[in-house]
Formats: sequence, C-alpha cells, structure tokens
Amino acid sequence: MEDWGMRQATATDVEAVAELRALVLRADLERLGRYDAQRVRQRLRDGFDPAHTWVIETDGAFAGCVALRPAGDCYWLEHFYLAPDRQGAGIGSAVLRELLERCDRAATVVRLNVLRGSPARRLYERHGFTVRTEDPVDVFMTRAPSRPNPAPRCRSGRT
Repeated sequence: MEDWGMRQATATDVEAVAELRALVLRADLERLGRYDAQRVRQRLRDGFDPAHTWVIETDGAFAGCVALRPAGDCYWLEHFYLAPDRQGAGIGSAVLRELLERCDRAATVVRLNVLRGSPARRLYERHGFTVRTEDPVDVFMTRAPSRPNPAPRCRSGRT
C-alpha cells in the first residue's frame, strides 16, 4: 500500500470533491438510471461540510475524501470517494479502519448508505456493516461499535 494521509477539508476543496464524486458514482448512477451530471455535483455542494470532512492524499496529492458527520446518537459516514487509480490498493480499507476506530472509542454507531449494486458495499461488509433497509436506489447499512476484548484476568495462586 502506498503512503497516504488525511487532512481537514476546507471550503476550497468542494469543487475537487464534487468532480471526484461525479467520476466515481457515474457508472453506478447510470446503471440505476439516475445519472445527472449537474445534480450529482450539486448534491455534494449542498451537503459539503468541511468541519466533518477529510481530504485523502497520496504523495501529497488529492486522492479522495470522506466525511463523518455526527447526528444525535450516531455518525453518518458520507462522501467516501477514492480516485479510481487509487482504488484496490488498501487505502480505502485503511481510511475506513481509522475512522471506525475513532467511533469505537466513542462507543458510537456508524450509519451509511451505498448505491445498490455498488462494489463499495463489500468493503463496508468486511468492516462489520450490515444492511438495515433498502430502497430501489440505496442500501442503508449500520455498524455497531466494536467492543475491545476484556483484559485477561489474573488467576489467583502462585506464578
């Protein structure tokens, strides 16, 4: 796996993220009969919140993004896009693992939705997400916080 890092997003990242979203989601949205070049970008712009979004970088260059938005008693994992030439190298799994560890420490449920038929669903399932509901376009998934294994108990007696 190549080196990667995350930095807090800024308002100036919105257009790069909107373009990446359009690129990454295009095939799935076309398959579902839902692709609209303007709408796919505008929906990102309308929901972009740099306070809860991180830019993923490889070798110092923009490679993707992810958002983890607090919502009451859970977090919503949103806008998780990785450039096609960076997919399949373990970066997405590493990013997801890091974010889920944060949620586990906070003992917080994580929710997300993924497009029906998207290969990203397998990534989420490997990380403990299960299907909660589905509609004709989206699959809604949930992951309960992992509980750390309890510390081994010492036996009484001599050692």
